[in-house]
This record gives sequence, C-alpha cells and structure tokens, in this order.
Amino acid sequence: MVDVTHRSASRGLSLVLGVALAVTGVAVTAPAAAAGRPAPPAPSTSTGHGGAVSSVDSEASAAGLEVLRKGGNAVDAAVATAAALGVTEPYSAGIGGGGYFVYFDAATGEVTTIDGRETAPASMPTDAFIDPTTGQPYPFAAAVSSGLSVGVPGTLATWEAALDRFGTESLHDMLKPSILLATRGFRVDETFAQQTAANQARFAAFPATADLFLPNDAPPVVGSTFTNPDLAKTLREIAVHGTDAFYDGAIADEIAAIAQDPQTDPAATLPAFPGYLTADDLADYAVLEQDPTHMEYRGLDVYGMAPSSSGGTTVGESLNILENYDLASEQVPQALHLSLEATAHAFADRNAYVGDPAFVDVPTETLLSQDFADARACVIDPDVATVKPVAPAPLDAAGCATAAVAEPVDTENISTTHLSVVDQWGNAVAYTLTIEQTGGSGMTVPGRGFLLNNELTDFNFVPNPADPNTVEAGKRPRSSMSPTIVLDDGDVRYVVGSPGGSTIITTVAQVLVNRIDLGMSLPEAVAAPRASQRNTANVSAEQAFLDAYAAELTPYGHRFGPPAEIGAVAAIEVDADGLMTAVAEPVRRGGGTGLVVEPAP
Repeated sequence: MVDVTHRSASRGLSLVLGVALAVTGVAVTAPAAAAGRPAPPAPSTSTGHGGAVSSVDSEASAAGLEVLRKGGNAVDAAVATAAALGVTEPYSAGIGGGGYFVYFDAATGEVTTIDGRETAPASMPTDAFIDPTTGQPYPFAAAVSSGLSVGVPGTLATWEAALDRFGTESLHDMLKPSILLATRGFRVDETFAQQTAANQARFAAFPATADLFLPNDAPPVVGSTFTNPDLAKTLREIAVHGTDAFYDGAIADEIAAIAQDPQTDPAATLPAFPGYLTADDLADYAVLEQDPTHMEYRGLDVYGMAPSSSGGTTVGESLNILENYDLASEQVPQALHLSLEATAHAFADRNAYVGDPAFVDVPTETLLSQDFADARACVIDPDVATVKPVAPAPLDAAGCATAAVAEPVDTENISTTHLSVVDQWGNAVAYTLTIEQTGGSGMTVPGRGFLLNNELTDFNFVPNPADPNTVEAGKRPRSSMSPTIVLDDGDVRYVVGSPGGSTIITTVAQVLVNRIDLGMSLPEAVAAPRASQRNTANVSAEQAFLDAYAAELTPYGHRFGPPAEIGAVAAIEVDADGLMTAVAEPVRRGGGTGLVVEPAP
C-alpha cells in the first residue's frame, strides 16, 4: 500500500466538450442540445468498438466519450466523466466527496486501485456522535446535516493520482468539459427535481445551499436550465493552480470554516452540530494506492476494492459461496434463494471483520478464501431460508460453526454514482464516487458551488473497541462501494458498479450472477428486477421482483419489506472479438447512458 499525495500536473492534449472551438488544433463540436436544438434520446445501451463509457448521466458519458474519441485513455475519460457527474449529479458526487478507483492496465495485465475514501479529522474523538447531555447516540437525521458528518474529501486527490500514475492527459484539461458544463448549464430532469424537493427542508436551512439549489425558494423546474457559475469558478481555479488550490489554499480554509461552524438560517430547526475538520486535515490528506481483491468465479478473475471498502471482500465471498452450486441448472427461484442466502452470510462476516486496515486487522485473505466460503455454504439449506440475522463465521471456519455477534444498524445511504470505461487499447476503469446521503451534509461551501459529504455517518456511532467500524481519528469509514473488473484469460470482460449504499454489494453480485450463471445478456442482467439480502429480517426488493418471485420465494421462508428501487448500474462488456457493449439503467434513477466510440452497424 502506497500513500499518493496530491500534486499539480500539467501535460497533454486539450479535450473540450460543449461548445464549438479549437484547442491546440482540435475542433470539438457542440452537442445538439447545447446549440439550442432538441438532443436525441440518450441510449441506455450501445454496442461497437474503439472505447466505451457508461454512467447515469448523458452529459457525463458524452464528456468521457469525447476524451476517448480524441485519443485519451480510460483513466483520462474516467476523470472527465467523474468531473461532469459532479456538475449534473451534485447530490451524489463532486469534489466535496470521495470514492474508489479500480484500473486494469491491458499492457501489463495488472489491476491497481486507488482508495480515495474520506477520512475522519485528526482531532475527532471516538464519542463524537454521542450526545453529551443524554449519553445516547445522536439521531442519524440530526448528525447527517452537520459539520460533524464531514470527512476530509478525497475525490480531487484521486483524480490527480490516477492521471499522474496511469493517464495521458492533465487534470487541467480533463476539468474543461465540466467547467463548460457548469457554465452553460444542463437540463433539469425529473430525478434532479425530485431529489431537490425531497431535501428542500434541510437545503433551506443552509443559506448557501438554498441560494444555489432552491431558486425562488423552490426546487428548479423540470425542463429548466441549471447553471452553477460558482462551481465553474472553483474548477477553473483548480485547473489553473492544481489541487493545491483545494487542499492547501483558500478553498481548504473555507471548507474547514463551514464544517467547524455551519451557517444556518435563523429560522432553521436543524441542530447543525459543529465538526472537527481543519485546514491541516485537508493539507495532510493522501490517497492510497493498493492491490485489489481477487477471486475466481466460474473460471473468471474478479477484481474489486479492498478495505477500507467492504465491496471487494463481500462481493467476493458471496460469489465464492455460490461457487458451491450449479446455478445455471437450477430453476430461477432456487437460484435466487441461494443468492439471497449467500449475501446474507457474507454480510454477517463483513460487519464482524471489515474496517479500515490502518486501524483494524482485516482478515481479507480469509474472507476471500474458498475454504472459508465452503464453510459458509455448509450452513445454507437449499430449501429453507436461515433465520436472520445470521451470525458470522469464526475465522478458522472449516465446518458449520458460527460465532454470535450483534448486527450493527446500517446507516450507509443509497446515493452515490458509478462510471465504467474501456478504451481502444483494452484498459478499463471502474470508479464509484460519492458524497454519501442524497445531498451529502446539505452544506454548500459558500461561493464555491459544491456540497460537502456526510461520509462520517458511515461509522457506527457507539464507541466499541471490538467494532471494526467504530469512530477513530484519521480513520476511513467502512464503505460498500464495489467497483469491479472481471477478466477472462487476461482480457477485460466486464466492468461493473452501482450506487445504492449497502445494496451496492448485492447489486453487483446479482448482475454478475444474472450474466454469468442465468444466461441473461448484460442489458437484461442490468434491467432485471432486484432484491437485496444484507443479513436483515426482511429482504429489500423492487416491486417488479416481488411481482415476479415473492410468491415462489416466500415458501422458502424469505420475508420481504416495502418495495424500493435498488441500485443504478453502469457496466461494460467486451466480448472475445472485442465488441463492446456499454450498458446503463433503462429506467432506474431516471435512466443512464452507455456510449461507444464507433457504434456497430
């Protein structure tokens, strides 16, 4: 594991999206919508060659595609796409948050990851989320919208490290599409309007947030154009002066000031607790370059994100458990039963053992071993659902023994975003980034145009030395983000990821099982109705899943909670002949966009 500090970079070709202009001799044409003409519907799935990008947003996917079209590689395109998502998906991502970046280098055959997760401030005490007047944890809803929840952002440091280590273009140039997008604006869709309306009360409590996201004291109207000149100014400053402008300059002071002393409307009822973040915390931040998780499933090599994320270990353990069953020969309800049981048992082990490895001895090798998964499979009844929550297995599990450990309350929120990229050379990126809650902490840095994260609410609030995810100064909270790259004989086959809080893990596992075991095409695997069993009494499921399978799964003993939308996958498949299929959601979260450089006829 290597610390990678933020540092300025300036090199490469200027690649610009959104207006017609020439930069270093390269002419770039504006999309139809930017020129005042209706844009054609963005496809959720595209097939072809030359490179592919998939994300939840058409503007962001187009930004990444333009980079690929002009000769940039997968890392360059991923950063441009992510920066654009910070403009069009400001409630899910942006420079006020963090994430996990997985990169496959086709020339070397190596997979590398960058842990850009937010960290707890250096002065944060273990009882930070305990109300001193009652001795009880603060309510989650009160802790979210406060400086207390804000971790040190890692997104910009991730972009810089990725470009410096693996890219061919500069951060300066890869920010240009997002600067132009923030300046000219984007069309407000129903998802953006609904997310704003759902957060209107808490956004209104913070004047800087209300000024930006509640024009005329109301959510922006569907079909209107949303511009963010403050964010354009901030990104322009970073493009010119490098990430030092964010981590060591005036922006760092402004972030720290608002986290330590949240500015609220006098009429607001939110407690808006002060936080611990300082400018020194920002100056000291470093991403971590580390090895991925790795396991084999049905002869394929599955790579994911190692702790501090629990995604790689828990997706991997779930698939290792399922390796014991021939799902392809099972009836669909039987296969779904086994999948739900596998993720429940993997989540029991995740909750017991996974945290930030800088603070916790995480048994990653054990959790990803086939022997450990085989021991978990032996407690699964193929005909009867285990009573939930199930206990975690002892780390020396060889039979069917379990260990009693209480399940902590899951506070990881559903809002995040993911992008997948493959370039013409076969390099690939799976990148999941977030500010946690929809709208993060709810606090916009005044005059800067971006929201601060609330990632520290991913810690378990009650101090407990035996808990791997208890609060500690400088610690990264456990995450479920699961950017995943699957190789077939050394070549990229699938790039998959999703938002969705702890349902990210089950979503990624389900899409892979759908594609690899159940005979679905990748678009079918992404569109299929979802359910999520995370070692809870009730299975979370979408209404379409309940309609299709609840009657057949209930006799196994599965219980279902209220229906809810799960995940928003962005994925790419590359077949043995090099044909790329970029797939995004056709419906969930308003639908996404998968694009290829050279569409197949």
